Amino acid sequence: MGIRSLTRTEAERRSALITVERYDVDIDLTALPGGPEIRCVSTVAFSCAEPGAGTFVDCAAEVRSATLNGTPLTPSDDGRIPLPGLAAHNVLRVESVQADTTAGPGVHKAVDPADGEVYVWTSFEPDEARFVWACFDQPDLKAPHAFTVTAPAAWTVLSNSGDPRVEEQGAARRWAFPDTPPLSVYNTVVNAGPFHEIRREADGHDLGIFARRSLAEVLERDADEIFTLTRQGLAFFAEAFAMPFPQRTYDQVFMPEFGGAMENYGCVTWSDIFLRRATPTPAERELLALVLLHEMAHMWFGNIVTMRWWDDLWLNEAFAEFACHWAAEGATRYTDVWAGHLAGDKLKAYLSDQGPVSHPIHQPIHDVAQAASIFDNITYPKGASVLQQLMTYVGEDRFRTGMAAYFARHAWGTTTLQDLIDALAEASGRDLATWRKAWLETAGTDRFTLEHDGDTVTLVADGIPRPQVLAVGAYGSDGDALERTALVRVEVTEPRTPVTGLPATSDLLLINDDDLTFATTRPDPATRDTLIRTAARLPTAISRGVAAATVWDMLTAGEATAAEAGRCLTAVLAAETSDAVIEPYLTLVIDIAELWAPDADRPALTQAAAKACRQLAGDPGRRQVALRGLARTATGAEDLAWLRDQAGDDIDLRWRALVREAELGGDVTAESAALLERDPDPDAWVRALTVRAASPDPAAKAEVWQRLAVDRTVPVQSVRAVADAFWRPGQDALFAPYAERYLAAVPQLDQGGMIPAMVYTSRLFPPYAIDSAYVEKAQLAAQEAAPVVRNTLLERSDAVRRMLHARSVNA
Repeated sequence: MGIRSLTRTEAERRSALITVERYDVDIDLTALPGGPEIRCVSTVAFSCAEPGAGTFVDCAAEVRSATLNGTPLTPSDDGRIPLPGLAAHNVLRVESVQADTTAGPGVHKAVDPADGEVYVWTSFEPDEARFVWACFDQPDLKAPHAFTVTAPAAWTVLSNSGDPRVEEQGAARRWAFPDTPPLSVYNTVVNAGPFHEIRREADGHDLGIFARRSLAEVLERDADEIFTLTRQGLAFFAEAFAMPFPQRTYDQVFMPEFGGAMENYGCVTWSDIFLRRATPTPAERELLALVLLHEMAHMWFGNIVTMRWWDDLWLNEAFAEFACHWAAEGATRYTDVWAGHLAGDKLKAYLSDQGPVSHPIHQPIHDVAQAASIFDNITYPKGASVLQQLMTYVGEDRFRTGMAAYFARHAWGTTTLQDLIDALAEASGRDLATWRKAWLETAGTDRFTLEHDGDTVTLVADGIPRPQVLAVGAYGSDGDALERTALVRVEVTEPRTPVTGLPATSDLLLINDDDLTFATTRPDPATRDTLIRTAARLPTAISRGVAAATVWDMLTAGEATAAEAGRCLTAVLAAETSDAVIEPYLTLVIDIAELWAPDADRPALTQAAAKACRQLAGDPGRRQVALRGLARTATGAEDLAWLRDQAGDDIDLRWRALVREAELGGDVTAESAALLERDPDPDAWVRALTVRAASPDPAAKAEVWQRLAVDRTVPVQSVRAVADAFWRPGQDALFAPYAERYLAAVPQLDQGGMIPAMVYTSRLFPPYAIDSAYVEKAQLAAQEAAPVVRNTLLERSDAVRRMLHARSVNA
């Protein structure tokens, strides 16, 4: 029998039966420097509402011994230990060992190739704590946790609560952490290793940041920025929620071989890919700010107040994603983040919401395995956009009042979506029942257009629209630019909504100006070409973004050609004044050329993108982004020579240039080896492998596929870069065997936990050398896969299907 996934029914029964009083978890990490094992003793005190009844505790690690109230227990082989004959008060003690610390879920041992030092991290969302120690692994059974960790003497150990008591024990040290507040199991953490540490005091908080020693210089470089953002975020959320972060310590730990970031209470774990050896671009700095604020928002929404079951996982993640943009705009220097959101993740959400994985934001979750499959574009960017619309709908002041009441009422407890809706309805005086049903329980995206009848303008929905507030902007020519002459907000409740207050004549009317709602739009036939031609002349980043989003959505729906979309977005890129969106637009322009254009149009679109990059490189603030873009689009020897000259001693740019030169058929073997010798980055071997991946050489492709997809030696945070270099346009003759190998690998793509499953499933899917029949085969294969693989595969295959259609129609 395999490891069972907890069902909602089982969780509800267990929650009604028991109350967890506390966890005392003793962890031994001393075997990890030379071996794979983490040893744990989990002692759980809990009460039972029906003495004599039975339940089970979750433990998918190897159980060495288990007792309930002193009586030995026999584990089953499904990741559970039966607990029969419960008393009114119970003490469970389980000794366990987890030896799969390389590829298994829950805990990971990483070895820094720079110096051989070992680092270990845990990460438990949604239910991976059970792979490390025995626990009741469901979100509504919150309890204080006391961690005691024995680790090598040279290591620092970090957990949720600060100020541990440390005892010397010869070659080891024992770290005893104070009790946490009541936390769900998935919010707990242990990180350990010989860290480089920096600490600062800020507004009464003791802030710490940590990284492996080989990244000390980068951590020192970025420390001021990280601490400034942390201080700004803590202050913003304390005011917005009328509740300061209640713990003095707040640590952030950058770990090797970690995917993304995780909001453990008081001790956030990051992938150390965010500590970039090359000077970060504006978009990379903004991303760091948003991730930092996203995880911080979870301290309140997710940790202090926790969803009762995983059907509200969307709310946990969407709220943090909304809140990080809200805080960044209101409290940091990143004031154009909503424009960046629109140009990046929101476009992905529009695509997903019109495809086979579209689902209501709030949906029933049968078991935890299903919950892991909804970390997607509906949950994150659509959910964030919908919450932004909710704040618009009720008003920001009333939104803040409702959030403050919600946290005051439910702190350290668990809630459902309805608890939040009730708090906001009370604060705003609006009945939100209809809003909730339309936005959260109904899948799909509204679409709006404008209808003209003389001087009358009507906003027309394609079907029954959700209740929402949006704006229509009117623009007239002002020399070479367009100037806004009016902005009219309308509240939509019916399929047809009159729009009054617009000028009698306008060059362009822009639906959803200011991007207040989540809805796609279409120009009427008379102004279609005008929108495509004049999008770059609009006066603000957000207005240009709304126009660009419309053109992009038309491309993905087969209503605009790659040539039209490419010209439009290249013009927007050239005119853009906001650093927040330069990189997202450049990505879109290059993606159009590489993935959406037919073979006949690709050279011209690529050349136009390369020309735009060379022009942008003249702006010192955009030079780095532009040169990176040129490293993707250089069309021949002249571009490559110019790029090399501009790169100089910039090792990051030289690696990127080598990838492009290898793709174009150049022999860069010797130069790649020489660069690898002088690159101080311990992960530089991945850069060399990326160069090899791009080469149109069968032996190189075979080697890279083996290391990337079979052996999985590439760190998860680098899989995208290597896979993107592997799948290149114009190399179709090399790809046939790998397309079939991908299908054969689908049943195993869930190994290693949720994040690796999502990354490998998406990035290894072939975008070239396939046809619609292959896409159908892949979607059939998805039906038998783990839920997280199934949904990721369906989403990616639909995007590729649209690309194939665009290439065919445009051709």
